[in-house]
Amino acid sequence: MRIELDLEAPPWVPDAWVSVEWRLMVTDTTLRDGMQGWRSLRVEEGLRLYNLISRLGNVVESTELFLYTEEQRRLYRGIQDQDSGPRPVGWIRATLADVRLAVEAGVEETVALASVGPLHVSRKLGVPWSRAREKYLEAIRLLARSGIGVRLALEDVTRAPWTVVEDLVIRALRIAEAEGIPFRVKLSDTLGLGLPFPGVPLPRGVPAMVESLRGLGLEPGQIEFHGHNDLGLVVANHLAAWLYGATYSNCTLLGIGERAGNCPLEVMLLHYVSITGRLEDVNLEVLPRIVEELEEMGYRVPEHQPVVGGNAFNTRAGIHIDGLLKDPRIYLPYHPGIVGRRATIEVDSLSGRSGVYLLLRSLGYRVEGKRDPRVERVYRLLRQGASVEEALRMEGWPGSA
Repeated sequence: MRIELDLEAPPWVPDAWVSVEWRLMVTDTTLRDGMQGWRSLRVEEGLRLYNLISRLGNVVESTELFLYTEEQRRLYRGIQDQDSGPRPVGWIRATLADVRLAVEAGVEETVALASVGPLHVSRKLGVPWSRAREKYLEAIRLLARSGIGVRLALEDVTRAPWTVVEDLVIRALRIAEAEGIPFRVKLSDTLGLGLPFPGVPLPRGVPAMVESLRGLGLEPGQIEFHGHNDLGLVVANHLAAWLYGATYSNCTLLGIGERAGNCPLEVMLLHYVSITGRLEDVNLEVLPRIVEELEEMGYRVPEHQPVVGGNAFNTRAGIHIDGLLKDPRIYLPYHPGIVGRRATIEVDSLSGRSGVYLLLRSLGYRVEGKRDPRVERVYRLLRQGASVEEALRMEGWPGSA
């Protein structure tokens, strides 16, 4: 039996544990990479999600959108017409044909995908690197001359020869500076192979990648990280990018994305709070509504997913329940109310006397703490294999008081 706890302590957040000299921001790719990993959304569905993303706070800087179909372009225009919220950014491949799409769509800024992994260049594109590089630069040059800001997405960067990466970045940066357009490098860990530890060499070391770009003269606001969760390190890699000098963390709601998913946007916003101490910059209480919207669209949220899963603030362990009674901060990393949730406990044979005490109190019975004889009797019945309902019935307490 699951019951909600009434936490009377004021909301608390994790202590700010590190300081950085650069701004930290999140960018959204739910309506681009998220759709690739789940399903295409109709325009009205995309707009509903966008409006909810907009309520998360100004820390979410922009949202990416495909431009390939009329439906996608309608969604882009619909977001473009909004008075506030993350600004829409196009997403194209760094090809002349795709650049024309961006120009026709009237975008102010776009991601331009440039594959740099050797397998992508030789097997997917089927050209020598020198030819691939020139095609990318040709597209970037046309975007720049059209006045469109460029976010150069280096696909498969964690398997790329770093001399190739640096060469492309330097040449693209020169074009952007000559034309006076906004320019950003997006480190795309396409297969989740990045490692978040200092000392790991290029190309797999996320700190090393970010520091290399800084060494080329890029500012934190010109560096973005986009990771996948194939090896379970996506949040760690995104944090490493932030802490070593990248302003932007490219995420999706709930981590929805290809294969094992992307970096969960809501988790990075919680880390933003713990790093900066600025809870006022975000509004995470909208998360239950976001979950509700996604579930109405057919998405199934895993029960044990951090922050948003049904079990995220639930426990059945007697030791934990006892700790929650004494001070909820003992077994909760932050106040669930921050994300619009309530802490809950599951009462069964594992939940101890504290769980039984809270259960009886929630049903309206006046019991004097977990040592009350009535608590002890119900507890022993549970330990002997009775269900909660059977134990209450055997004690003559069916239902509530």
